[in-house]
Amino acid sequence: MAAAQACEGAAESREPADYDGKCVFCRIARGQEPSTELLHCENEDLVCFRDIKPAAPHHYLVVPKKHIGNCRDLKKDQVALVENMVAAGRAILEKNNFTDLKNVRMGFHMPPFCSISHLHLHVIAPVTQLGFVSKLIYRVNSYWFITADYLIEKLRT
Repeated sequence: MAAAQACEGAAESREPADYDGKCVFCRIARGQEPSTELLHCENEDLVCFRDIKPAAPHHYLVVPKKHIGNCRDLKKDQVALVENMVAAGRAILEKNNFTDLKNVRMGFHMPPFCSISHLHLHVIAPVTQLGFVSKLIYRVNSYWFITADYLIEKLRT
């Protein structure tokens, strides 16, 4: 009986394959980081929250609840995930009264320039208020940062 209970306890402590307990974004997605306020996200597979080092007045991260390392780990059949992340990013901007979508940058850092190894979309606005260093860090389609549109195009080809 004790052996059976020990096995049950071990089985309960195992993490699902799509969760990494060492990953801060996995913990945030599960509500295990009380210092991070989750913003309303209409897609149940995603979470949204403010970037801890904002590059602009509106700087949000859209993160899948399922652990995916980075944009290079994505496959063709995951285009819809990226499109849903973009839609969630637009929605969070609109909920925060930012509607000038021409003054928005949405994109991903490319490895090895990812500070967190969990796929996350940067939603930054207004782009016109990016500082000098942020303009470099979030430079469109550079070696280290690609737009969501560019990633979607690459996944489709």
